[in-house]
Amino acid sequence: MTALVLTAHGSKDPRSAANARAVADRVALLRPGLDVRLAFCELNAPSLVDVLDGLSGAGRAVVAPLLLANAYHARVDIPRQIAGCTTPQRVRQAPVLGEDDRLVSVLRQRVTGLGVSRLDDTLGVLVVAIGSSDPVANARTARVAPKLLVGTGWVGATTAFATRPQRSLAEAAGRLRRQGARRVIIAPWFLAPGLLPDRVRAFADRAGIEIAAPLGAHRLVAETVLDRFDQALNEGARRIAA
Repeated sequence: MTALVLTAHGSKDPRSAANARAVADRVALLRPGLDVRLAFCELNAPSLVDVLDGLSGAGRAVVAPLLLANAYHARVDIPRQIAGCTTPQRVRQAPVLGEDDRLVSVLRQRVTGLGVSRLDDTLGVLVVAIGSSDPVANARTARVAPKLLVGTGWVGATTAFATRPQRSLAEAAGRLRRQGARRVIIAPWFLAPGLLPDRVRAFADRAGIEIAAPLGAHRLVAETVLDRFDQALNEGARRIAA
């Protein structure tokens, strides 16, 4: 059997780890019989290396990153930790969740959950993401905003990165207003509450802007995790067949 090792970033904020556990529980419910284990890159236990080393016998594993962007933790940190486990040859890494349409639909639900109509042509949506030092990862994340507009009459949507100096939240909100938005809502492209999302919420409170909930442990998040797991398994099978 191949285990799915759901691997989250880790945080000093207990709400983040609690959300990761909730996603793992949902994944297990959606796929009965699958060995689902939770690990963290840092700050929380168990560590990824400890979980991989704890797999019994000749067990194989797919590490499924509970990450939205293909940035440092997905490209450097997780591969390095896999290489440091006892049997790295038995471990495969799945792709990150990315800008999956299912996750964008969850984000749209979070916005409309504030009582917003999809036909509101006075609304501008500010998608706020963590941001990366990798411009390619940021460019991919920026695809979320135009996807979010699909099927709506909203004035526009733009992206700002909470950890990057370029295009600050206030500047991005101002850009939406210049485009004709009379109301701006922040749509956090975050999986869970935490320290950085709290900073975004504090900005929203100061600016008098409503903010939606993060993606959380929605069923579609768990479905996307399983899709990435299956993708990694199928890729491995094709390599063996070749």
